Amino acid sequence: MVFEEDLKESLNTLRKSGVLLYPTDTIWGIGCDPTNVSAVSRIFQLKSRSENKSLIILADGLQMIERYVTEIPEIVYELAEVSDTPLTIIYPKGKNLATGVCSEDGSVAIRICKDEFCQELIKRFRKPIVSTSANLSGSSSPGNFSEIEKTLVSKIDYVVRFRQDDRRKRLASPVIKVNLDGTIKIIRK
Repeated sequence: MVFEEDLKESLNTLRKSGVLLYPTDTIWGIGCDPTNVSAVSRIFQLKSRSENKSLIILADGLQMIERYVTEIPEIVYELAEVSDTPLTIIYPKGKNLATGVCSEDGSVAIRICKDEFCQELIKRFRKPIVSTSANLSGSSSPGNFSEIEKTLVSKIDYVVRFRQDDRRKRLASPVIKVNLDGTIKIIRK
């Protein structure tokens, strides 16, 4: 019941240029429509984050990623098949995204999210969703919902109720950068 209500309200919020606080396959995230300039800008304001720091987006699969990346290095298809844990991949060049989502060099960080709630939300929205850690810039990432600063929670348009009572400590995903020639650089373990 809560799951379905949260999906409905989350979709309404995304479609109205709003900002969500939601659980992911790793830590709780602050999200919005990554193609909406005003929504993306609002996330930077909420987090007191410099706009020259790019954002991660969540997708439901490689087919969706193909619409937001100019070219997917061949090695990514292999990584997607063998990775059994969440993995954020930085692609050389993003496209069709709002200013601020891609980094200054044009690259974009994307994670295929396998979490049940995120998968369904992304599927229904038919676009990826921004997912930046639910903390103020410079603060440590919260391991679960109870660790999110209440002042930040109060500024969000819609806070998902699903999994708020889950107290398991979660960690951010590893991040790797994949170049077109297939070389990989580890950014965060």
